[in-house]
Amino acid sequence: MTNMPVDPSAIRGWGIDADPENDPTYPMRHIEDQKSRGLTWQRPDQQIPDVEVLRSIEHNRLPAVVGTSTPPSGLSGSIRRYAFRRSESDWWHWLLLMGADRLNVVEGVIDDLRRGKVPNIPAEMGARAEWQHNKRGLARKLAVTGTIAGLGYAWVRSRRKHRG
Repeated sequence: MTNMPVDPSAIRGWGIDADPENDPTYPMRHIEDQKSRGLTWQRPDQQIPDVEVLRSIEHNRLPAVVGTSTPPSGLSGSIRRYAFRRSESDWWHWLLLMGADRLNVVEGVIDDLRRGKVPNIPAEMGARAEWQHNKRGLARKLAVTGTIAGLGYAWVRSRRKHRG
């Protein structure tokens, strides 16, 4: 314990669960006698989903009532399906789901444009609330976005000059 930054024995309550006689999970770990605990209810009828509902590999069945506002579709849906083949304890599961969320936003904008609707991206990102409650943060975001757009424009323009 010489190279530990903190002496665990000095922390009140440290290692409190090390004593097997004082195990707070004991009642749930041994659940053979369910009837004495009042867990004898009848499972409701299983709802039959009318859309694809992704299920974690940690669960052997869906809950009685299921639903989703946005069933998986497109490339983001494929990424979600792949993510749900991995364990919830695997960080790739969550990274893939976050990436699928970001991709789904782009797919939504493309779908709106295909239907002839121009999305109001600043409103959808909450620019009005940002202006009302966080003017400094909004100004910083606009400055960064403008700088990146200006650098991108300058880079594209310089590439065109070098070509022709």
